[in-house]
Amino acid sequence: MPVLPRTVCVLALLAAGPWACDQPIGKPAPKVQGTSVDARPGTKPPPPSNAAPRPEERVLVAFGDSLTAGLGVSPEESYPSRLQEKLLLSGYRYRVVNAGVSGDTTAGGVRRVEWVLKSKPDIVILELGANDGLRGLSLTETRANLEQIIQRLLAGGAKVILAGMKLPPNYGADYTKTFHAMYADLAKRYDVPFIPFFLDGVAAKTDLNQADGIHPTGVGYAIITENIWHFIQPILKR
Repeated sequence: MPVLPRTVCVLALLAAGPWACDQPIGKPAPKVQGTSVDARPGTKPPPPSNAAPRPEERVLVAFGDSLTAGLGVSPEESYPSRLQEKLLLSGYRYRVVNAGVSGDTTAGGVRRVEWVLKSKPDIVILELGANDGLRGLSLTETRANLEQIIQRLLAGGAKVILAGMKLPPNYGADYTKTFHAMYADLAKRYDVPFIPFFLDGVAAKTDLNQADGIHPTGVGYAIITENIWHFIQPILKR
């Protein structure tokens, strides 16, 4: 397997448990030679769905990067699509919006909050920050961005579920520990449901990840969906 350039590094799984990779997280976006695409400048998030929710239908937004977008699998295999199916089969009337964007950082997430709020979401699953950490960005800024996203979503009337991430140990003990801990700290500070590790049960398992060793397969996303279900079910409304 060819070695991917370090400059497009995003998440490569480590056998020891914590993971990293060698390409950006999110839906396919225009590539810039020698850089990791931040989906900006020049690209925009996908437009809101034209299908307005029916009066009895609530909206759930999956807000994140490629792990949310479902890079490398069919749209039906992504976790938002699987979650939509599970909601319907369980008798919950929610429309799930996939708001995953390639290479997105928490700064990009801040710029997209108003777009997300336009769909008037009842619930937002927030999965961002991995690209910040793997680019070695300031964790003070990353935390501030996540905090601003959470504040604005809550102020907009949405319930927020925060998904945690992990970094490989080669980023340094202090950096990786602080990175992982900031998610739990923010979840506690704002009293929101917390998923400790978005890829729990999937990371580092070759049979559950694509050939890049980065993004889950359809089966991997099925496991992620089941994991997420346990955290969102208590706040769902009939």
